[in-house]
Amino acid sequence: MKLAGDICQPHRRSRVAMKTSLRSADGMPHRLLLVDPARIKALRNQAGLDVAQLAEKIGTSPRLIGYWEEGRHTPEARNLERLARALGCPIAALTGRQPGTETLADLRFAAGLSTERVSAELRQDAVGKELYVSATKLRDLERGRLVRGWRWRDPQSTGRLVRRLAELYKVPCRMVLDAWLRSRPGDQAPAMPEPHRNRPSMASIQRWKELNQRQRIYLGEIMRDDRMTEVEMWMRRAHRIPVLPTSQWRKLPFSLRAAPDLVGYTRIQERIRARGVHDPGAGATLHALARAGLITVSEDEVEVPGLGAIPRILVELTKAGRATARAGLDEPRDPGPPEHLLSEWLWRTVVRIIDAGPDGLGENSLAGKAPFYLAVGYKPAPDAHASRGFIESLPIMSEDGTHVLEYRWRLTKLGQRHVLEYGQQYRAIYPEAEFRSGNIGQPYTD
Repeated sequence: MKLAGDICQPHRRSRVAMKTSLRSADGMPHRLLLVDPARIKALRNQAGLDVAQLAEKIGTSPRLIGYWEEGRHTPEARNLERLARALGCPIAALTGRQPGTETLADLRFAAGLSTERVSAELRQDAVGKELYVSATKLRDLERGRLVRGWRWRDPQSTGRLVRRLAELYKVPCRMVLDAWLRSRPGDQAPAMPEPHRNRPSMASIQRWKELNQRQRIYLGEIMRDDRMTEVEMWMRRAHRIPVLPTSQWRKLPFSLRAAPDLVGYTRIQERIRARGVHDPGAGATLHALARAGLITVSEDEVEVPGLGAIPRILVELTKAGRATARAGLDEPRDPGPPEHLLSEWLWRTVVRIIDAGPDGLGENSLAGKAPFYLAVGYKPAPDAHASRGFIESLPIMSEDGTHVLEYRWRLTKLGQRHVLEYGQQYRAIYPEAEFRSGNIGQPYTD
């Protein structure tokens, strides 16, 4: 079966080309999305398929497959998605696009959508209507050309479009924003919304109401100790001190099975006692909270000098317990940074690279998982979304240019733009993660 738009007929050839390329001043075509013909053939052979079998899987003609492998035609978005699925590979394997370098066109192609389909979906929404979205305007947007209409230069309007495109392409908003800035580096950045604090659910409020006063005090102090421990772990990371896995430090010491005059009280016990609640009945209170699904109770042993191994009671908040304590104590959950900004530890990584100066940071100086979230060519997991593409590892050549001396991390163009665009916002939410130079407005440039 032949698909409309991919049938090669002389009188339609120019129409097909317009869907996959544009021409420069010298008349040479510039592909919007490059698909390496050799990759198609190699992946087909790797999958053990001949041309006819691949055509049948996709639902097109063997002749068209041949044109793709010869480079005479480029698959349209819908066929590219089918081609990748038939070959059992991601679209990036066909395009050679490195993770962390995606453009708006890449995201649309990866979703298997044509500009006509996307514009039709957008026109059903308020954002599409206010921008008078059309397939032509979307192509202009992707190619970095002027898009007609004053609202296309309004950051609030384009910010709403970014969020809607993220829904259509089934990717996080930050991926669309990053792709937008790569595709249109000279444009003003779309405005992204600030996170808002969610009100507690009725279920959390009801669970709190069902607790007696003693249980409320216990749950509240357990949550406060959990927060204190979280800050301690953050401080350790900030000073590059090893930190236990979250699954371990979230289990908080509640008490030791020994006389308090020998082993003292834990931090939670001290806080509970300061509230006028003393030890008798502690076990019953903990088990009541555990039965309600608000905490888990476990036990291990700790070595106490002069006493040997002493059993220790550990408590850990469940998701429901944390939500219930927040609801009862009127402490709404911290929404964290806006979704398009980095978490604190990733921002600190960027700051380290900036502070290293124009020569960049030595590759071996950046250990851990940060590159998988920040660096071009990396992904946190095989099936995860691509990294932000804010940093890249570049070779430092010898003076005679004959060999590589070392590799160093530097910011990409997008990384520099991100710092310039959102540096003041980071300063407000992460005041401790400041550049040593204090100059957040001028990272190095090439």
